[in-house]
Amino acid sequence: MPNRSSLLIVDDVPDNLRLLSAMLQQEGYQVRSAARGKRALHSASIAPPDLVLLDINMPEMNGLEVCARLKADEKLRDIPVIFISALSDTEDKIRALDAGGVDYIAKPFQEREVLARVKTHLQLRQQKLELEKNYGRLKELEQLRDSLTHMVVHDMKNPLMVIDGHLKMIELFEAEKFSKEAASHLAEARTATSRLARMTAEILMVSKLEAGKLTLHSEPGDLVALARRVATDAQLFLASKQLKIVAEPAAINLSFDHKLMERVFQNLLDNALKFSPDDGTVLLALTTGQREVRVEITDKGPGIAPEHHTKIFRKFAQVESRQSWRGTGLGLTFCSLAVEAHGGEIGVASSPGKGSTFWFTLPAR
Repeated sequence: MPNRSSLLIVDDVPDNLRLLSAMLQQEGYQVRSAARGKRALHSASIAPPDLVLLDINMPEMNGLEVCARLKADEKLRDIPVIFISALSDTEDKIRALDAGGVDYIAKPFQEREVLARVKTHLQLRQQKLELEKNYGRLKELEQLRDSLTHMVVHDMKNPLMVIDGHLKMIELFEAEKFSKEAASHLAEARTATSRLARMTAEILMVSKLEAGKLTLHSEPGDLVALARRVATDAQLFLASKQLKIVAEPAAINLSFDHKLMERVFQNLLDNALKFSPDDGTVLLALTTGQREVRVEITDKGPGIAPEHHTKIFRKFAQVESRQSWRGTGLGLTFCSLAVEAHGGEIGVASSPGKGSTFWFTLPAR
């Protein structure tokens, strides 16, 4: 079966053009030739080849300049260029590769070497094109998934509000008729409903943050006071776990979006408490420096292997060391996007069996 790949040979020596053309046509390649750099550029712009074989020493425009112009053209920059030249010094090869060449063949060349290198770089180019095509499909599928998720979650808001409203009415007017066990079930149902409502709001906010469509409503406030308020709410569900807060100084005044930051604290504290053992202590520390405020939340949980430290901030990510992870898989993604929207950074320091410290920073001013 003939090879349908298109090659462009550029050399000012007619014998070289004839020899290379005959050699490559015999292998089934579609071959064009040009004896000057300008003509080669014109030919490539009209019908981009799959690969270019390029001599360096040519009149008017040398091969290095031809290659540079190919790489400067958005339509032609990805075409692999193999230099074939009588210049064989290491410095000449480095200059050719720096100009954008993918390979270098010294003259006088061997037929088998030329054919092997042409075949190799055509295969690499084909693989790259297939990867780009598959990546494009994956991006389309990811966008479709996100759109469907956004649509479903958006439609869940009203039913959740109705459920929560009815539960409130039952708790307000009927709770005194319930047994202790029934009252406990009602309280758990209300807690779960509130958590689900928070999760749906979080998913919608992640979509807006990713699209850059969520406007920050920054107002002056005390970050320590916000952290203490969230911690107080979290302590209602601590059972035997302890939560300790350390702040230096006692008040840290900043301008930030209070709702977003409240959710960041909620998510990080929920995770720390979830993975802490019974009778374990979670430490929430806030410190301020000259340029940034740093928040650290440390637990004594199972820890996270270093290779997962970046992965856990991606959407829907879970890691092997935290098999009990539950939820939307968006909590840490939300924290990352919210902190970055404030001009800060977020990360984790952890190792298996030694707990985790999730941290984030915000600009001090």
